[in-house]
Amino acid sequence: MQVIGFNFTKISAEREQNLKPTAMNTNIEFTNLESQKMDILKEADALKISFKYSIDYGEEKKKAPLPGKIDFEGFIVVSAEKKESKELQKAWKKKSLPNTAKIPLFNLILRKCAAKSLQLQEDINLPSHIPIPKIKPKQE
Repeated sequence: MQVIGFNFTKISAEREQNLKPTAMNTNIEFTNLESQKMDILKEADALKISFKYSIDYGEEKKKAPLPGKIDFEGFIVVSAEKKESKELQKAWKKKSLPNTAKIPLFNLILRKCAAKSLQLQEDINLPSHIPIPKIKPKQE
């Protein structure tokens, strides 16, 4: 499986005025997998895999909005050999992907979204979801 493209379709960041996050949760989910027609691929199939990535600040309560939230939606286009493509499509009918495909895709989504998340967190003053290194004076 080879990644051909990565695109965002939605980027959203929200923060309540009096943000006091009690918890922070990151979630990645695949929302769709469909065959994609590409004339340049002769020996392989193209698949479009849609995803959602979110960082939730605080505990979600009934009818109460989260104090902070960052959402990304997008899709990844991959080329896969015909046999692998059929296996992925068959697995997707059960709304899951095999780990051999899921783990590299999760890592790609994390790499692309984490950097953008840091900038959005800075822009609307949300706590960072990744610990930022700090320089400390040398102990004598």
